[in-house]
Amino acid sequence: MFSMEKTIDEDTLEKLLYLSRLSPESMDLPTLKKHLDEIVSYFEILSKFDDSENPYDAYPSTQSEKLRADEIVAGLEIPDVKKVSPNFMDGYFQVPKVLGEGA
Repeated sequence: MFSMEKTIDEDTLEKLLYLSRLSPESMDLPTLKKHLDEIVSYFEILSKFDDSENPYDAYPSTQSEKLRADEIVAGLEIPDVKKVSPNFMDGYFQVPKVLGEGA
């Protein structure tokens, strides 16, 4: 099996520096090129894994016939709502004030 190690050429390195808004003067270019070549080699390792299965199988599917029916049902009665919170008065829930003094 033929394996060719891929590396970043100078033109691609200059374009990457431009896109990342890095200046070549502020970096050690041989060291940066070495790190980029290592990153590219990781992609070669990843490409050896089988990815022939359908990528959409990882996401759950929803079928419209499995959804609940769109029917009007009775809501909670007032006595049941009063059991939810002790701060229920005159048909409303009493909640803490949201906005403070300096708002």
